[in-house]
Amino acid sequence: MPQPAPSSETFRPGNSKREDAHELDIVLPCFNPQGNWAIKIVNSYKIITDLLGFAPGLILVNDGSSSGIDVADLDLLRKAIPSLIYHQRLENKGKGFTLREGVGLSHADFVIYTDIDFPYREESLGDVWQALQRGAQVAAGVKDRHYYEEVPALRRAISKALRWMSTRLLRLEISDTQCGLKGFDALGKQVFMQTRIERYLFDLEFLFLAIRRHQLRVVAVPVSLKPGVTFSKMRFRLLLAEALNFLRVWSLSLFSRKAGPLAEPKSTQTP
Repeated sequence: MPQPAPSSETFRPGNSKREDAHELDIVLPCFNPQGNWAIKIVNSYKIITDLLGFAPGLILVNDGSSSGIDVADLDLLRKAIPSLIYHQRLENKGKGFTLREGVGLSHADFVIYTDIDFPYREESLGDVWQALQRGAQVAAGVKDRHYYEEVPALRRAISKALRWMSTRLLRLEISDTQCGLKGFDALGKQVFMQTRIERYLFDLEFLFLAIRRHQLRVVAVPVSLKPGVTFSKMRFRLLLAEALNFLRVWSLSLFSRKAGPLAEPKSTQTP
C-alpha cells in the first residue's frame, strides 16, 4: 500500500550549490495529481534536458493535495532529478498563489512555469527558452488554432471571450493570456511576484502588469498541446470568482499609471 507523503515539507537537494545562481528553473504547481504523474515528469524532464543541452532545476509545489502523492513518487523524482526542490503546502490556495511560492524559491536567471502533466510539447518549452535567450523579458505561450479543436465547447467559448476582452478592454497585444506555459527573466520575475490573484487569472494579471504598467519586452511564442490532454471541469463558483478577478484587473487598466523602470537585480553569479 502506498505510503502518503508528509503533510508539510520543503525538500532541497543536498548539494548546496543548488542555492547559487544558475540558468533555468522549471516550476510546476501540483494539486491531487492523477495516474503516473511522477513518471511523466521524469520522462518530460529528460526530453527537455536533451533539447536544452543542460539540466534545468525543477521546483514542484504541492498546493495542499489530499490525494495522489506518496513517498514513492517523491523518491522517484529525487533519484531522477537531483536538482529537485519540493515544497508542500498544508492548505489549498490556488494556482496563482502556488506558482508565486515556487518562483520565490528559485535562484535561477530564468524561470519557466507550466502544468504538472506537461500538456504542451517539450519542443514548445524549448521555443519559450529560445525566446528568452534572444532577449524577451517575458515569453508567453500562445496556443495554436488546433487547441480549439480539442477543448470542450464551454471552455472554448470562455477562452475566446476572454481573448476578446483582453484585446478590447485591457488593450493587450497578446490576447491568449491563459496559456499555461510562460517564462521570464529576473525583471519578469519581479513583476510576476507583484501579482495578487490566487487562482487562474493570475496569468492575465501578470501580462497586464508586464505590458501595460512596466513595459517589459513581452514576446508571444506559438505552442502546441500534446494529443490526449484532459481538461478539468469549470464550476460556476470558479467562473464567478474569476469574473470578479477580471473586473479587478480591468479597474487597474482604467486608473493605473505607467510605473518607472524596474531596478536590475544584482547578479549572484560568482566571477
